[in-house]
Amino acid sequence: MTLLASSLLAAVNRSRRPPRQPRALSPARGPASYVEGRAAGLAAVTVAYERQGDGEPLVLLHGVGDDRRVWGDVVPLLTGYETMAIDLPGFGDSPDLDLGVPRDLETAVRWMGALFAALGVERPHVAGHSLGGLIALRLAQAGLVRSVTALAPAGFWTGPERRYAYAVLTMSRQGAACKAALRAGRGAELFSGDIPDVPVTIAWGTRDRLLPPWQAARAKAMIPAARLVPLPGCGHVPMADAPELVAAVLRDASSRAAPGCDRASPG
Repeated sequence: MTLLASSLLAAVNRSRRPPRQPRALSPARGPASYVEGRAAGLAAVTVAYERQGDGEPLVLLHGVGDDRRVWGDVVPLLTGYETMAIDLPGFGDSPDLDLGVPRDLETAVRWMGALFAALGVERPHVAGHSLGGLIALRLAQAGLVRSVTALAPAGFWTGPERRYAYAVLTMSRQGAACKAALRAGRGAELFSGDIPDVPVTIAWGTRDRLLPPWQAARAKAMIPAARLVPLPGCGHVPMADAPELVAAVLRDASSRAAPGCDRASPG
């Protein structure tokens, strides 16, 4: 490994390290269930997920190179919610996308909507991290969620910031799905417009060195009504650094939505 590569990886490792007592990033996965979503004109998309608890539906989306385990320390703290932690296609226990399914955000919104229907929920609360945060924001734009919490969402970078993040992720994430997701994320405009009718919370670790916290101001400029929440002492993966804080942010964010989530019939 080159000196540059070593330096980049060391910086990210420091950003993921909590200020005091370290925490394990990825608890063991529990047994997965599987659900298949069928959006019109697309091949079926199958994902693995874990469903726990009872109450308002809350869908949890991870970032590039992670899987549903990244929420493992947060889920037990979300009493009063029915959580659905999903492995995005090609990550964790989920099979990759069919070759005929485009890897773009517009298509992701379509198959995510089909997955919601198959899970029997309509307009759930959604929280996402990094890539999952960007997907969550796009779902909110499409009117498919009741509230959205985006933790260090991808896509609000400058060109040099994106190249830095990609250099780190390319060295540390080697799976085919990771590489495909990174290729798809090279688009010039991953997010544009506003989200006027959905409560939006954008939370960012103050020690995030992969996607620096000043990127939150750019997200706020695009989504003026969004609430910005700093996560003191957290790196790029606040679910590992401060699960209690993240759970509190998710509860507060969902409480800002109109009460009661609609439910759909599975199928």
